[in-house]
Amino acid sequence: MKTKKVKTLFFCSECGASSPKWQGQCSHCGKWNCLTEKPLSPSFSHFKTVKQTPTMLSQQFPKSKMRVSTGIKELDRVLGGGLVPGSYILLGGAPGIGKSTLFLQMAQGLSQQKLKVFYVSAEESLEQTSLRAKRLNLKNQNNIFISNETSLEKIFHHVENIKPNILIVDSIQTVQLSDMSSAPGTISQVRECAGQFMSFAKNTNTAVFLIGHITKDGQLGGPRLLEHMVDTVLSFDGDPHYPFRLLRALKNRFGAVNEIGVFQMSAEGLQEVSNPSEFFLEERKEDLIGSVVFTAIEGSRPLLCEIQALCLRSYLSVPRRTTIGLDINRLHKIAAILDRYLKIGLSQCDMFLNLPGGLKITEPGADLAIAKALISSKKQEPVDKLSCFFGEIDLTGKIRTCTFTEDRIKEAQRLGFKDIYLPEGNKKHLTKKIISEKLNLHWLHSIKDLL
Repeated sequence: MKTKKVKTLFFCSECGASSPKWQGQCSHCGKWNCLTEKPLSPSFSHFKTVKQTPTMLSQQFPKSKMRVSTGIKELDRVLGGGLVPGSYILLGGAPGIGKSTLFLQMAQGLSQQKLKVFYVSAEESLEQTSLRAKRLNLKNQNNIFISNETSLEKIFHHVENIKPNILIVDSIQTVQLSDMSSAPGTISQVRECAGQFMSFAKNTNTAVFLIGHITKDGQLGGPRLLEHMVDTVLSFDGDPHYPFRLLRALKNRFGAVNEIGVFQMSAEGLQEVSNPSEFFLEERKEDLIGSVVFTAIEGSRPLLCEIQALCLRSYLSVPRRTTIGLDINRLHKIAAILDRYLKIGLSQCDMFLNLPGGLKITEPGADLAIAKALISSKKQEPVDKLSCFFGEIDLTGKIRTCTFTEDRIKEAQRLGFKDIYLPEGNKKHLTKKIISEKLNLHWLHSIKDLL
């Protein structure tokens, strides 16, 4: 029998103009490769539309949202304190980074609280999912239901029978709506399926987790509208040569943005790292040349890490500049400032910066630690292992203030650091209790104070 074909139009993702057929350039705004296919009237909808009348804002009282612990403290931290019922969450990460492992372990923690979890593994067979659960040694599996369906209609048919509290879809790029003629993973399929999941989450108060693929440049695959639909966007990344995995919140309507959770990959799955500062500094036990400790802030968490610098005389006409885990433009800027105001001769040196452990730091407060590491390596002077640095350096050589000063100082003191070098402008923001404690706080006004 012939199936009824659904009429579709092509809409511009930039200006919203429509076209009856696909074309490379939008005739209205002139943008290229921005037309995506969308059905005029999808015949499938898993929920019944509830008619609501507009109400006054003063008469609308917010409903209390009781957060539910996922059983993983680092994940709870990134989500803002736990899982909110009815939330819509998207997780992106590179292949093999541990996204499915993280959600399976989360499913175990939720099932122990008598919550039903429906895990749709559209990329793997049921045997593969069960083998992963066995390898992770998941104990309580009574409230975890699994399926490998890719059809959106069949998924919601199972949902009506199970009535889960949490729905996990792995991944959104493999789910398809049969009413659309386009292939799974296309922009039109991802947008329509994501829209159906969003309506389901908000109408049934069911928390929905989506796993998304990423492109070669590290962006989430699919339309940009996908990130606007969800309540929370999580990024799970890490260097494949290191066991560390970092979970970041890029968008969160229920908590802080740029919050970070640290995990360690092992044979038994992901293990939480409750003290990442000590974890990243465990091999730094003596005074080293070109090695400086920096107190960073990731979200609301203070994190101590090591910055290593190496300066060598260059025999090339253009000296080399290499960074790992840091922005190379920051190295160019700090080297120019040191040459201009301290005259230490870095312009004819090959310079290398490294952030061990697979971390990536973009915070401008790392300027002072980078400058001290370069000076130490150039002059062959070791840096005290119990000292740490943080502060931003501007082009005039002045050291500017940083945020979360007390949190940085408390974290450094907790790990036994005695000397802290920080901007002089932060002095007025500290309480007397912090200043009076047994710490050597060195207030720096300009880059010349490092000498």
